[in-house]
Amino acid sequence: MTTESAPAATRRQDLMARLAEPRHYDVAVIGGGATGLGVALDAAARGFSVVLLESHDFAKGTSSRATKLVHGGVRYLAQGNISLVREALHERTTLLANAPHLAQPLAFVMPSYKFWEAPFYGIGLKIYDALAGKAGLGATEFLTRRETRACLPTVQAQDLKGGVKYWDGQFDDARLALALARTAARQGALLVNYCAATGLIHEGGKLVGLHAKDQETGRSFEIRASCVVNAAGVWVDQLRLQDGQAIGRDPKPMVAPSQGVHIVVDRSFLPTDHAMLIPKTADGRVLFAVPWLGKTILGTTDTPRHDLAREPLPFKEEVDFILRESARYLSRAPGPADIKSIWVGLRPLVKPPDEDAGSTQALSREHTVLVSKSGLVTVTGGKWTTYRAMAEDVLDKCFAAALLPARPGGATTQLKLVGAHNSGHKISEAPGPHLYGSDAPVIENLPGASQELGGGLTEAMVRFAARHEYARTVEDVLARRSRLLFLDAALARTLAPAVAGLLQEETGVDPQLEAFVLLCGQYLSLPA
Repeated sequence: MTTESAPAATRRQDLMARLAEPRHYDVAVIGGGATGLGVALDAAARGFSVVLLESHDFAKGTSSRATKLVHGGVRYLAQGNISLVREALHERTTLLANAPHLAQPLAFVMPSYKFWEAPFYGIGLKIYDALAGKAGLGATEFLTRRETRACLPTVQAQDLKGGVKYWDGQFDDARLALALARTAARQGALLVNYCAATGLIHEGGKLVGLHAKDQETGRSFEIRASCVVNAAGVWVDQLRLQDGQAIGRDPKPMVAPSQGVHIVVDRSFLPTDHAMLIPKTADGRVLFAVPWLGKTILGTTDTPRHDLAREPLPFKEEVDFILRESARYLSRAPGPADIKSIWVGLRPLVKPPDEDAGSTQALSREHTVLVSKSGLVTVTGGKWTTYRAMAEDVLDKCFAAALLPARPGGATTQLKLVGAHNSGHKISEAPGPHLYGSDAPVIENLPGASQELGGGLTEAMVRFAARHEYARTVEDVLARRSRLLFLDAALARTLAPAVAGLLQEETGVDPQLEAFVLLCGQYLSLPA
């Protein structure tokens, strides 16, 4: 095995020992979601010294709760946001090339029930193809009624006229986040989960570092850095307020959180490798039915949310909306008893200046980068597909503010992520070793490789998660290293004790079994 392909160990004591070393970093990143991990990887790939801190687990928040789509944004095309679509289409191609084991093309079908729908949407999708150019994944096709039913076997047949088929991509968001973290570590960055930034350090009105606290031991750290990047997602305003108070300013909140709810049901409700897209439901929202890891995801909603709960609960009207609209387009309609898991994510949408965000559908999906008077660099907004472009933009802003010496970009354009290997398996298939790409042989040589716990998870995968993927708790393994909490919360709850025993053996710390069992109940509960 080559040095490059050998997975690096992520022993907690080694990470904390490095964090305690007295050194000055070029870049300190706060937040271990898609944006923060992208910044850490780009900075490290350009040769900067980097430390990244995440208060919980990597991708614990928004970044593990996406609709699992790598897309240019058909909706944004309808809004006339050509620049965002063009950028996203370019980044879609880059992501699919750099992580083929975790991101792959996916065909979408829009069924049409009125004669004007197919030509109307088809023209827009032809423009989408044109914007993609050579980066296109497949040509848009007009489908007959019979062809539409062949692609979507359980689509509602009554009044079906035909459809339109186009191409985008899908991915495993939490495992992609882990791949980014591990790739950044391979480039020399220090990444630590369960270590919160507790305060900022200012000297002479300038930001020079931060205080941090190990969430497991309570040990405190002082970290010095030339540039501090606030990439805390929907929570960025908390750090902006701290920074503003330290320099006598009162920054206005820049995030208007939007809640997206997803429901997972059995694949039998849509037994196909094609996704279904309804561009305009009864109330004007979009509905997806996406095959993913052997199940079907139904969603999503777009509802203003004013609190910032780590585990937000769905509203009853959101679940009702998804089930009601699904029943209009599927011949076999899923009901409450068919739900395998319900999960909710908060999107960090950027507020327009001096405007109140009453409707999140009208807010920008583009990212924003701000540099404060003290030098705090804040980035929020955007979407998973454009994480790499967002990271480049952040570093450009750091150069412009003279926080870092300028270095050429493009370091991550062709940088393969850890595990990059196309095994021929699809993300729509049930979980298994193929999600580990070139790391799969390593797992096969660990103890318990032939001992399946359930849902495609083996004892060896749990050990690998603890040794090489920063996993500390049962939730880390069953929610984000494997995706069982998101796929089948009841099964995840059943497997939790066995996973806890293996983690205890590997790490020697409390794997938080009871907390995870309670969380499974939340993912199975319907709102009253």
